[in-house]
Amino acid sequence: MTMAATFAKRLIGSRCSQILGIANSSSGAATSVARAFCSSTTPITATMFPGDGIGPEIAESVKQVFTTAGVPINWEEHYVGSEIDPRTQSFLTWESLESVRRNKVGLKGPMATPIGKGHRSLNLTLRKELNLYANVRPCYSLPGYKTRYDDVNLITIRENTEGEYSGLEHQVVRGVVESLKIITRQASLRVAEYAFHYAKTHGRERVSAIHKANIMQKTDGLFLKCCREVAEKYPEITYEEVVIDNCCMMLVKNPALFDVLVMPNLYGDIISDLCAGLVGGLGLTPSCNIGEDGVALAEAVHGSAPDIAGKNLANPTALLLSGVMMLRHLKLNEQAEQIHSAIINTIAEGKYRTADLGGTSTTTEFTKAICDHL
Repeated sequence: MTMAATFAKRLIGSRCSQILGIANSSSGAATSVARAFCSSTTPITATMFPGDGIGPEIAESVKQVFTTAGVPINWEEHYVGSEIDPRTQSFLTWESLESVRRNKVGLKGPMATPIGKGHRSLNLTLRKELNLYANVRPCYSLPGYKTRYDDVNLITIRENTEGEYSGLEHQVVRGVVESLKIITRQASLRVAEYAFHYAKTHGRERVSAIHKANIMQKTDGLFLKCCREVAEKYPEITYEEVVIDNCCMMLVKNPALFDVLVMPNLYGDIISDLCAGLVGGLGLTPSCNIGEDGVALAEAVHGSAPDIAGKNLANPTALLLSGVMMLRHLKLNEQAEQIHSAIINTIAEGKYRTADLGGTSTTTEFTKAICDHL
């Protein structure tokens, strides 16, 4: 068991610590923010969005674990409003967005947007308003938790601000609606540069650009053109282009073929969830959104699970691991390592696991087990 935990710390800990290391390589804003946090003797203030459904329950788990680990952090909590804020055109208030801008760091639980009601997506609002241009999600096999694959170790980097998720839809005539896919040179170059710099900085050997340019020749064609342009500056990194449908097949057959994948918004949404399925599901997958202004918003990428909300059955692992990523961003590496080890040891032992991990433990029991390991 000790060997599994040690291996997990080396594998997963190194990957998590990489996620935020180059959040703003061009201006160094994120680095300076992290240094300022690190050198501060006062508790750090971070924004927390507990979210909807099971969100408040798993957010409470994070707070309990962080308190047990002695993390010097004060949470500035913001909840989704009951009415649309005209300044954001969503249920997120302007004050909550200002909180993230001010604190430069945050942790977000699952948020649900009513489907087909005409409301602006809460996640889309955060990404657009805070200019969170890249979603970075590591997918790796967890020692001690058996899945169909034992050798998954890849990074998905998703352009976060445009594509099909630009939110530009309208009715042409009755019975015909149109959705616009926006691809710009600026956004494509920005995310491609991030992906290649990430690969170089963290010893990754291959970057795969995922596309459907054989059909969408203008939009995905521009994305590929930008990726090729950036690739020329990194001759030491192998560059390849893979059609989205073929990519899905290859991932299921042999995920070890991939290293770093960069892609437009919709493809990233699909592929990152597919990759999560390879390693045990969204309940085990952390994520972080990177912004140009040094903002880092870590998040659990699973849904709000309203069917089990309030029943003490939710798995807080994804939000906890996302919290660990946030701590590494803040240079609180000792506490991050302690919490990370406690999570991995708890899962590896197998005594306390929530239902989605094949166990019978409640959220409270699972959280207590992690705290006991601390």
